[in-house]
Amino acid sequence: MPEGSAGETPVALVTGTRKGIGRYLAEHFLARGLRVEGCSREPAGWEAPGYTHHCLSVADEAGVKAMLTDIQKRLGRLDILVNNAGIASMNHVLLTPDATAVKILDTNFRGTFLLCREAAKLMRRRKYGRIVNVSTIAVPLQLEGESLYAASKSAVETFSRVLAREVADFGITVNVVGPTPIETDLIRNVPKDKIAGIIQRLAVKRLGRFEDVANVVDFFIRPESEYITGQVLYLGGVA
Repeated sequence: MPEGSAGETPVALVTGTRKGIGRYLAEHFLARGLRVEGCSREPAGWEAPGYTHHCLSVADEAGVKAMLTDIQKRLGRLDILVNNAGIASMNHVLLTPDATAVKILDTNFRGTFLLCREAAKLMRRRKYGRIVNVSTIAVPLQLEGESLYAASKSAVETFSRVLAREVADFGITVNVVGPTPIETDLIRNVPKDKIAGIIQRLAVKRLGRFEDVANVVDFFIRPESEYITGQVLYLGGVA
């Protein structure tokens, strides 16, 4: 974790902390002694010492700016950002409504862009920052029925690689983790045979776990990882 002067505690912002990977990471960071800020469209539904929740859509520019301003005023720093908030829709492209396309791209890509932009402004004040964006193995596997979801995450990956170059002089790294299917609401409505087929294409043939994602995130956010940026790490050994 980044070091601060006496009494300072590193601050992490995780998006989509109401449930799933986001909540796990928030609680994981709290257990490691960090101050954690989180957000989702709805109230978190859980509380913990050291945790502050913000209700907003990550695609709402005014809401994102207000959240980062609030963090700056209360805590004066931001060390880590994990862009976890995301949505998926499994449809054949010919059956996908335009409204679905707008919602997926707004949340997955535009939300990531807005959070990265505003967080980097705050991080560069201390010449230190760790940004981790969340993608998916649907990108390299080019999964049928997930064209928009995969496209939105592919955009996140390209954006992250370029952003890594743009903010490197500010002491900020930007990396991406691409999880396999994990038992969350995101795959609840995906047919079991579809999930089984995906697992068979992996080197490690099992569903992912929250701990697998946290392991990669922990690596990316270490101070010692200052020389690692612009990287995409897929889980499961995509074959």
